[in-house]
Amino acid sequence: MRASPATPDDSVTFQPLRALGACLAVSLCFAAPAAHAANKEADRAMTTAAQTAPAADPATAPTPPVAALRPHEVKSPFGTRVDPYYWLRDDERKDPDVIAYLNAENAYKEAVLAHTEGLEKKLYAEIVGRIKQDDATVPARKNGYWYYTRYETGSEYPIYARKKGTLDAPEEILANANELAKGHDFYQIGGLEISPDNRLMAIAEDTVGRRQYVLRVKDLATGQWLPDRVENVEPDLAWANDNRTLLYVDKDPVTLLSKRVKKHVLGRPAEKNEVVYEEPDDSFYMGVAKSKTDRYIYIVVQSTVSSEYRYADANDPELEFRVAIPRERDHEYQLEEVGDRFVMRTNWQAKNFRIVEVPIAEVADRAKWRDVVPHREDTFVAGFDTFRDYLAVSERSGGLRKLRVKSWDGKKDALIDAAEPAYTMALGTNEEQDTGTLRYVYTSLTTPNTTYDYDMKTGKQVLLKRDPVLGDFDPSRYATEFVFAPARDGAKIPVSLLYRKGTKRDGTAPLYQYAYGSYGYSQDPAFRSSVLSLVDRGFVYAIAHIRGGQDMGRQWYEDGKLLKKKNTFTDFVDVTRFLVQQKYADPE
Repeated sequence: MRASPATPDDSVTFQPLRALGACLAVSLCFAAPAAHAANKEADRAMTTAAQTAPAADPATAPTPPVAALRPHEVKSPFGTRVDPYYWLRDDERKDPDVIAYLNAENAYKEAVLAHTEGLEKKLYAEIVGRIKQDDATVPARKNGYWYYTRYETGSEYPIYARKKGTLDAPEEILANANELAKGHDFYQIGGLEISPDNRLMAIAEDTVGRRQYVLRVKDLATGQWLPDRVENVEPDLAWANDNRTLLYVDKDPVTLLSKRVKKHVLGRPAEKNEVVYEEPDDSFYMGVAKSKTDRYIYIVVQSTVSSEYRYADANDPELEFRVAIPRERDHEYQLEEVGDRFVMRTNWQAKNFRIVEVPIAEVADRAKWRDVVPHREDTFVAGFDTFRDYLAVSERSGGLRKLRVKSWDGKKDALIDAAEPAYTMALGTNEEQDTGTLRYVYTSLTTPNTTYDYDMKTGKQVLLKRDPVLGDFDPSRYATEFVFAPARDGAKIPVSLLYRKGTKRDGTAPLYQYAYGSYGYSQDPAFRSSVLSLVDRGFVYAIAHIRGGQDMGRQWYEDGKLLKKKNTFTDFVDVTRFLVQQKYADPE
């Protein structure tokens, strides 16, 4: 992969984030959904039946399973605690008692929700029916080829392909995951990297579902898979410029943490692969990547509050790595090379981050850093991408993610325009540095993911693709708003709203409210076709951009963690009360 000078907050996938451990990932519904006038009478009947089914007779109601109490001592440096449910941890997924309990829970769920089966099937058919099965990504150019991923109708997995020179050239299939998945209960390609000479492809594939990837290499000239095979690796891969050396991250076989970077030379047995770097601190995660120009290979280690880059000349047979800036607590940075300098996003003396440039040989000398994008109290720098003549910056201000284009000569510094009140912009796939075109992705609550090519000199843009939504979807039927709800401590919480035009704002509409609020992840106002099944039935859909994310800058994150974690929860409650008070939602 190419090094991504962005935070986890800056993503172009626009998928709902997974709910992790101690975070808040909450959905809240009010009231029973009344069917929209445009829906069929049968839909009304199923919805009403599902919501008004009589309470079950206690004598015949299904009995919920109860997990047994089995005291187990958990020892730690800070004392011993007793966990009566520790037995439910089954890392091997083989304990018959755990499996029996899970089956009982599933059976109970099926029994309790049996009366909603008809509506569930209808909603599922609606949601799946909006998805175009034979879809493809917008081709991206790198090193003389156009790369893209496509799907075929009825197939579950992607096909990775490329075309040489122009998009009119014959298609070359690199990897058909549908074929590779045969014989496996689970299959995923986590990483795919092409050698600098375009002749070899390395992939990291997982066939067990535990992110324990296997590194394999294919000769693209012959179509044959080489005998090379390295097990239990991370999906990050990086080719050296000799086209025969691969760097990868080895995982601990027990903890599955990334532990060491190793070097694999084609044809060498995996057990003889050399250790390039070993990370002694388990609180740091590790990855490898190539710079945008393929000049350098990076080893990146990062924790919650610190990061560190090592870089080596990809043409160096010894791959001698140098530390860019030694790690220190509360300093996070990401860098990319442009000519004879590094461009770096850093939070040193900049809570909301800034972007600086510095000669590569002097990267650790902070006196030599020169501001390119200075720190601003009202704007969070989320990420960036580099070009020969321009810098593209992903930033957050006013609760929204925007894109700024800035020329190195200082003649241009402008935001890309957006016409909607609630929207999200993100950097797209920009593999080449020597271009004046920026690819970016735009989306909103009513606009599916839309890919543009933007001329950074003239400001003109070309629409390349808008993700299709099958069926009778028409964005003009919907309205969006971006409002601020008062929190109990005086903070103003951004809220993105979506509803169907004609929905009465009289306190009778059901509300579906969603929030995340942890780890600095921001839940952006992005298109989700599945939500239409609620909105078309009269729901108001709200995203509460609560503290714990970085929607309003780094302080927004700081004010939603540790001793201030309570704000994450009270913000959610206060947004709900605001929407009820403003008559967006039925209080009952």
